[in-house]
Amino acid sequence: MHKGFVLLNCDLGAEEYIVDELKQMEDVSNAYLTFGAYDVVAEIETDGQEGFEKAVSIIRKLSRVVSTMTLNVINPK
Repeated sequence: MHKGFVLLNCDLGAEEYIVDELKQMEDVSNAYLTFGAYDVVAEIETDGQEGFEKAVSIIRKLSRVVSTMTLNVINPK
């Protein structure tokens, strides 16, 4: 299991629309509205790195998303 977070900046007023879109995505386990430097945080869970990268690519292409920052969770063994 691969896990990570995508922090999103959206067009003004598009935050709830973006969260609704994210919650419909299979690989998004949670999506939150936030105050601060980013408008939305999406939690991603996939089977591997390749699936994670595909999910991030889809998120980045959503309309009204201005910018993103991706954080990969590292699971030491």
